[in-house]
Amino acid sequence: MGTHPTKIALLIGSLCSFSIIAPAVAADETRAANVDEHIVVIGRADKTPLNIAANVNVIDAAAIEMSGATSVTDVLRGQSGIQISDNNIGTSFAMRGFSASTAVNNTLILLDGRRLNNIDIAAPSLNAIPLNLVERIEILSGSAGVLYGDQAVGGVINIVTKSPENTGGSVQLSGGSFDTYEGRGDVSGAFNKDWRYFLTGSYNQGDNYRQHNANETGSILGRIQYKTATDSFFVETSYYDDDRENPGSLTVDQFKQDPRQSSKKSEYVHEMTTAARSGYQHQLNQNWALAADLDYSDTLVSSLNWGAGSHNTRSLLMFSPKALANYNTRQGELNLVTGLDISRGKADYDSMARSNVQDMQSAYLQATVPLSHTLSYVVGGRYARVTDELVDGNVYPNGIDLDEDATAFEFGLNYRPSAEHRFYLRGDENFRFAKVDEQAYTSKDVFGLKPQTGRSYEAGWDWTAASQSLRVSLYRLDLEDEIVFDPSAEKPELGSFQGANVNADASRRYGASADWDWQVTQALQLGLEYNYIDAEFTDGVNEGKALSWVAEHTGRGYVSMDFAEHFQVFAEAIYTGERFVEGDNGNEGDKLPSYVLGNLALNYNRDAWLASLRIDNLFDKDYVSAGYYAGGIYDGYYSGRGRDIRFTVGYRF
Repeated sequence: MGTHPTKIALLIGSLCSFSIIAPAVAADETRAANVDEHIVVIGRADKTPLNIAANVNVIDAAAIEMSGATSVTDVLRGQSGIQISDNNIGTSFAMRGFSASTAVNNTLILLDGRRLNNIDIAAPSLNAIPLNLVERIEILSGSAGVLYGDQAVGGVINIVTKSPENTGGSVQLSGGSFDTYEGRGDVSGAFNKDWRYFLTGSYNQGDNYRQHNANETGSILGRIQYKTATDSFFVETSYYDDDRENPGSLTVDQFKQDPRQSSKKSEYVHEMTTAARSGYQHQLNQNWALAADLDYSDTLVSSLNWGAGSHNTRSLLMFSPKALANYNTRQGELNLVTGLDISRGKADYDSMARSNVQDMQSAYLQATVPLSHTLSYVVGGRYARVTDELVDGNVYPNGIDLDEDATAFEFGLNYRPSAEHRFYLRGDENFRFAKVDEQAYTSKDVFGLKPQTGRSYEAGWDWTAASQSLRVSLYRLDLEDEIVFDPSAEKPELGSFQGANVNADASRRYGASADWDWQVTQALQLGLEYNYIDAEFTDGVNEGKALSWVAEHTGRGYVSMDFAEHFQVFAEAIYTGERFVEGDNGNEGDKLPSYVLGNLALNYNRDAWLASLRIDNLFDKDYVSAGYYAGGIYDGYYSGRGRDIRFTVGYRF
């Protein structure tokens, strides 16, 4: 991130980080050794953040351990302007001005480059990813329609898992507030010089902050990998099980009276996912490599909500072949990536007699071309087509076939006049297709929603010195036919509740961000981040109104200090500005107040032992973590987590 971690962080990083199997498109080891930081999946090729014409932030293993965070959600909170919404059974991550419900389908979440976003509007389950599995997190702010296509609108979050090349393992145990207990472990080793294995598992249970919100969560993953000078191959399988009570929403008065209460007694959500993934890469010659990933996931969600039980299934099969090229020219490196993304998703909802088969095919090409040793440009394009075979017991009892397509193009300039400075300009188109539950609930005489399309423009400057780094960016995001649920829209002819999914009026978002890190001394590091978003409708009855659930101002500050030989303390403050409750697009109600969350961690590291005491929401601030507008008095609020103390001890062998 442009600064050097403290001594304790370096020790932690050496215990927790592993090498990553990188695509073999880099030219040689000598040149690779001169690069500070590689990101393998963002950009779908092996690049450095400063060589990508975009705003990229990498949170490495040392930074994660330094924070003392206990979940991926805690790591991401406040980073890169991400605004998190939590309805007490799941979280969504908004980037560049989206509400909680629309963020699910406008922020693309990846695990090692594999899509975690579902084929319906359910949020990805990041609880399935224990922190002991995470090597680093790559965050690309802004559109990535060419490289990733559908849903890469506000940004891309890629969680990179460990791929160990040494023999060893670790065990971590933790416990704390709300009767929370967790165990995590991993082990890795070699069959021979080319074949290796990696196993990891976790288990978590707790009552959580609110009443009737207990959870029991477990996951396991196994991987076998093969690597030589020219070939790499892996196959992995995983299972995730999350059984969680659903406390439901609170009225305004209930929230003020006791934010922990719940009127629910039996509602729950139980999600079980089995996934398998395989990948292969072959270096054809010095310049070209071929690679392909094959992924499959199958999910069963059983739930009881509003007095009705349901058993829903969804599956997704994805195949992504690609070719990568790297050429040395007199002006610098020329990089090319081209490929296909092919997927088939199936969903069945027994309670609504609803089912869908969605097929998507797309092709993309991106080239990074050097004009000189300091100036390069990136250009690319993507074409995507999606078909749906949709059945809904109320709206489409006889079924309907839908067919849509979309394109995206990009152009960017990347200028590095010196090792300390980098400037970039970027324009990128984006799109997203409607999900199965969105297509199945549209107004009368609306047969299929049009693809949402948009254009993103961005300019940025990065400055990196020996002990400091600064990133500044300005952007604009314009959207047309944004896919949203409108409670005032005419419901389907046989619809069971008011409102419908619509292609909304045009909207635009202006924004600016600044991120500064300073290594004051070898033992002291601090940083500040500020994000500004001006998001409003530009057409229709709400023209000039602010988009709901988008805070205009957010920020984060942190300090990390080694105060003894084996001790390090970390403190952060995360600010979220005032905003309208989600759904209040007419700005009729009062804004929710701004709030600051303070987090504190004390870490101890000695030899192979690591201990951490983390306190989230140090000052026990009451705040709304998700909310939905229903005319004011009937608004639904979900309570943010109160003060949460967690103690963790770990040993690496």
